[in-house]
Amino acid sequence: MPRMDINRSAEMEVFVRAVDLGGFSAAASEFGMTPSAVSKLVARLEARLSARLLNRSTRRLELTPEGKAFYDRAVRILAEITEAEREASAGAAPRGHLRVNSNIPFGRLHLLPLLPAFLAAYPGITLDLVLTDTVVDLMRERADVAIRVGPLRDSGLIARKIGTSRLSVVASPAYLARHGTPLSIEDLPRHRGIGWTFQRMRTTWPFKGGVWAAPPTQARASDGETARALAVGGVGLARLGLFHVSEDIEAGRLIPVLEGLNPGDEEDLHAVYMGQGGPLPARVRAFIDFLAERVRL
Repeated sequence: MPRMDINRSAEMEVFVRAVDLGGFSAAASEFGMTPSAVSKLVARLEARLSARLLNRSTRRLELTPEGKAFYDRAVRILAEITEAEREASAGAAPRGHLRVNSNIPFGRLHLLPLLPAFLAAYPGITLDLVLTDTVVDLMRERADVAIRVGPLRDSGLIARKIGTSRLSVVASPAYLARHGTPLSIEDLPRHRGIGWTFQRMRTTWPFKGGVWAAPPTQARASDGETARALAVGGVGLARLGLFHVSEDIEAGRLIPVLEGLNPGDEEDLHAVYMGQGGPLPARVRAFIDFLAERVRL
């Protein structure tokens, strides 16, 4: 049974303030305690955690590695408590202005249809939405949330996975009628491909057996929606996420090819946001939770 007489948030608050103020005496003065009481509180905390959190000297307090980890987590927890109390006192309804950045395919096909229901559920939230396949700097663009497709860069952002989509090589019926349907990797040099204007790690496509290949590039696109439109228009073969082209496949505007050689690789979709150093605003949490619950790829 957990001990109910331990006020862990109060312990965290005293510990954090002692570190912030540089000593037990300053923290004691702020909380109306004696320095001895603060010292005993920290000692009890260390005993319960079985870890030394502070190296004490007559001049200052110095965090141990364990103490630094506990301090960082405690700061976040206390900020979350403050945010929860603020939300409760305001009626717990998320409100404020939300800035969202999404790649064009996901925004057009999956995000836009969900926004009316989201805004109806949270009338206190106003929204700016920017659709672009350019990877934006959230801080520079003042965006709260961005939707990213594929591998994430090590940017220090927090990411929450909202879906996964397989990739497939596709072409229009008109293109296949003119150029034939590729049946093997050896057929690709005789075909035309749709590439990208931006730099990618690989310009070829993966196939089973660890083979990478692609047809000669006929046209390049700056974003996924342009590549899809070129493929639908019969320009060439394109390799795109099924989350993007599933409607075209169902409607017969695009046809998957070389599926027997498809390695089955997938790309993840994440909602990324800045979350270090403070509580996640309720409007941001509400939006990400809404997407995670409703996005179906």
